Amino acid sequence: MMGPHSPRRYAFIADAVSGGMAFEPEELSPEEVTEQVDSVIEDNEVVLFMKGNELMPQCGYSKKALALLQQHRDDIETVDVLKATDAYREALERHSGRETIPQTFVDGEFIGGSDILEQLDERGELAQKVGQ
Repeated sequence: MMGPHSPRRYAFIADAVSGGMAFEPEELSPEEVTEQVDSVIEDNEVVLFMKGNELMPQCGYSKKALALLQQHRDDIETVDVLKATDAYREALERHSGRETIPQTFVDGEFIGGSDILEQLDERGELAQKVGQ
């Protein structure tokens, strides 16, 4: 049952706002997450693993990382880690050596989180790294 303040109700509302009406699984298995992380990093030029999504970032660091990337590129693949945060942290650590969120990958290479993106941007290097 969905009470007025249940997490599933809020997930349903967020899905409805973003254009979807279907419930997503509350949590993905660690195997599903690992498979998704591997394929998303391999299949996309620029990937941001973040808390929330492009329309509704759920933490300041994710919002900052997204904004920095969007200054230089339109086609950023984003992955909301909130469906299985611990599993995403473990899977991402295998690729980057870090568990922190957000994490950015360009052409399969770990670039960093929001602070690193900000430093690269201040030095004028972010546009070159993520440029189209």
